[in-house]
Amino acid sequence: MVSVVIPTYNASRYLDAQLRALRAQTVKDLDILVIDSSSSDETVDIAKQHAIQTVIIPKEEFDHGGTRTLAGKTRSVGDILVYLTQDALPCDDRAIESLIQPLLAEKICGAAFGRQIPYQDATPFARHLRLFNYPPQSYARTYADRTALGIRAAFCSNSFAAYRRDALEDVGWFAENLLLAEDMHVCARMLMKGYRLSYVAEAVVYHSHNYTVAQEFKRYFDLGVFFEKERWLLDEFGRPEGEGIRFVRSEFSYLRSHGLLHLLPISLMRAVAKLIGYRLGHYYRHLPQTVLKRVSMHSA
Repeated sequence: MVSVVIPTYNASRYLDAQLRALRAQTVKDLDILVIDSSSSDETVDIAKQHAIQTVIIPKEEFDHGGTRTLAGKTRSVGDILVYLTQDALPCDDRAIESLIQPLLAEKICGAAFGRQIPYQDATPFARHLRLFNYPPQSYARTYADRTALGIRAAFCSNSFAAYRRDALEDVGWFAENLLLAEDMHVCARMLMKGYRLSYVAEAVVYHSHNYTVAQEFKRYFDLGVFFEKERWLLDEFGRPEGEGIRFVRSEFSYLRSHGLLHLLPISLMRAVAKLIGYRLGHYYRHLPQTVLKRVSMHSA
């Protein structure tokens, strides 16, 4: 059986369409669970209208890794666990069928994640980011790929990802108390144990965010904090050498090919904001709490 876990908070804008898309999937009898962080909108009512199993937790108890472990380990029954964020919408009725194929084909494949394409309202920057991170060609990664890719070898996104339950159990499930990147964290541990990670370009969801320059700064500050706290990841896998430059060049090429060179100054501002945010995040221990609350996406 395949279980689908959807962590939610005030998801009424997305949930009805998402649940309808899941019910239309070619993989039938999905075990769907909504784990809600005490939403103040109609999220829980929408889930119940679709007869979806719903678990409500206190908002302050939400944890990117811990909540997903709670849902998968104790509230779901599938041998394969699919995780979706509340704002990820399957593009067709074969999205989950395509996503889980590598897991069914080979037990050595511990996890797979799908392609994300932007919503219609996405900015050029959001569109390029999705194209950069989620190409139209599928691939697979092993621990050996760290030599060429560094930590990028473990890249994965729980916006739309599937895991073998036994693989998650083997590595101790998702880590708790992480600001973000619980998906990369668990996939790195899987690769180290000999599992394979698959990217399935045929499994597609709509998912994008129109982050401002300030929000990009905060996201990359949090990423810097994450890698400072989890130093073993870069020690074990290595830094993705040249990744930042490659992204900037790719975005410049994208803007040029779409006749959007007037956005280049904003592109450069965003790149600088990310770089400063990321580097500052590595020094978070030296910053007062009042500053941390202002420069992080997470107020707590």
